[in-house]
Amino acid sequence: MSVAQAQLSDKNVRSAMMAGMFALAMLGMGYAAVPLYEIFCRVTGYGGTTQRVDAAQAATVQATTKPMSIRFDSNVNSALPWSFKPEQATDRVSVGARDMAIYIAKNESSEPVVGTATFNVTPVLAGKYFHKIQCFCFTEQLLKPGQQMRMPVLYYVDPAILEDPETKDIEEITLSYTFYRSKDGQAVDQAGNDS
Repeated sequence: MSVAQAQLSDKNVRSAMMAGMFALAMLGMGYAAVPLYEIFCRVTGYGGTTQRVDAAQAATVQATTKPMSIRFDSNVNSALPWSFKPEQATDRVSVGARDMAIYIAKNESSEPVVGTATFNVTPVLAGKYFHKIQCFCFTEQLLKPGQQMRMPVLYYVDPAILEDPETKDIEEITLSYTFYRSKDGQAVDQAGNDS
């Protein structure tokens, strides 16, 4: 083998190793994309993603005299044999005051079914100011055949919403949930595909 051929062979090996390392890096980024995106949405409220806080943090928030209308929306994917609705369609709360909403879910089938809820708020800019202390959406829900369950959401609207020039004029926030059938901890669409 000549010197030129040896150099070309070394160059090919280095190129192949770099391509392999690039492929592994892209694969790693693909697995990390979903959790990183979820963290980004929680931190920024992107897409109407609400914030999750603990009771101790919520206890430090002072209520204001500014009223806010909260509308409650409910949806069920057609693969889930449940009915699901808010106990009341709207509520009027003081910004910063803790409040509770109740949703009612019922398994309309003759078998136990596990559901999981996705959620968001509109307008989407309000997402980073809508704080949940406790919510049925934090875990999967199992309903036995014919079982009906009251599902609470303990929340407040952060008073910082009144200081943000983009959100200070918001007078109504819609909290929306969609329940999906759960399969091994993942939401499943009507065709039974993981979503």
